[in-house]
Amino acid sequence: MFKKFAVLFYSIFVLNLVSAQHGEATAEAGSATTELSEKDKVSKENKEYIDHHLLDAHDFTLMVDKEGHHIGFPLPVIFYDNGIHSFMSNKEGFIHGETTEVDGSYYKLHHEKIYKTDAAGNLAFDKEGHVTSEKVLDLSITKSVLIILLTSIFMLLLFTGMAKSYKKSQVPTGAARFLEPLVIFVRDEIAIPNIGHKYKRFIGYLLTVFFFILFLNVLGLMPFGINVTGNITMTFFLAILTYLITTFSANKDYWKHIFWMPGVPVPMKLIMLPIELLGTITKPFALMIRLFANMTAGHIVVMSLIGLIYVFKNVVAGVAFPFLTLVIYLLEVLVAFLQAYIFTMLSALFIGMAVQDHEHEHHAAH
Repeated sequence: MFKKFAVLFYSIFVLNLVSAQHGEATAEAGSATTELSEKDKVSKENKEYIDHHLLDAHDFTLMVDKEGHHIGFPLPVIFYDNGIHSFMSNKEGFIHGETTEVDGSYYKLHHEKIYKTDAAGNLAFDKEGHVTSEKVLDLSITKSVLIILLTSIFMLLLFTGMAKSYKKSQVPTGAARFLEPLVIFVRDEIAIPNIGHKYKRFIGYLLTVFFFILFLNVLGLMPFGINVTGNITMTFFLAILTYLITTFSANKDYWKHIFWMPGVPVPMKLIMLPIELLGTITKPFALMIRLFANMTAGHIVVMSLIGLIYVFKNVVAGVAFPFLTLVIYLLEVLVAFLQAYIFTMLSALFIGMAVQDHEHEHHAAH
């Protein structure tokens, strides 16, 4: 059953990329420069598609048809520029980078960022090609925000229903049969070994972050450009949550070992102090980068292998690269679970280091 499910999503992913490749090639055929060879054009189209897949978006695109039209649905665009402005993303070609007039001012979407422009839609660039035009405060319900909201609601309903089911019977039923072993695993293999007897204070957060990352990672395997955990902003805020919980839950022993490490000569204490302070920042930074890099790399590898079919255009590529893509895709399923486990385990480890009683352990050892 699992193999059929994986092959189904893989097939949808390939069809989505095929339609996108054909659509983008048709749309850009007239504007492509003759200086580029056919292979260079295909490589450029592949890169643009991968970049589009990895970026957040102001609409939800399911696929691209042969004419290059995006099939999906619009999302609310909300931004602040001398007041709150809002409209649906399908207004006047906004998604396609056309100039949009809102309350007498003009705006343009460029690389999924909203800039203020003139009536002609001209953007200002610096020597390095970066946009220097005024950027508005974007509060839109983007694709990533939509998925986060839906995942949060899904988790709330799922685990509320799971909790209610235990009031009727201690024997798990329905989704609880699958979820209960994971809950026990997080408690017994992650929380208790790393935090100790104080684990009950933090088990709620650890379970939430584990299942939240897991569900988002699994959704990221679908062929619709859902790449929430591959967004560094998302992983940043997840890491910040762990940092704040660790910082505000830390006991005096933890801070004593950072600011004035016991049993160490005074000159070494002065040297170790900035290093230990820096360590409190590098820990959440490592959480942020690890999750972001692994999920982004997986998406890039899968789409690059499919894109190579259009670069080489031969029988060997048509057989080898789809097979390799399927193998990597199945490996990404494992990575989805693994990254949720690693983030949760390291969070528990950092929290455990902050709440454990160092002096009591020292006396017990003697």
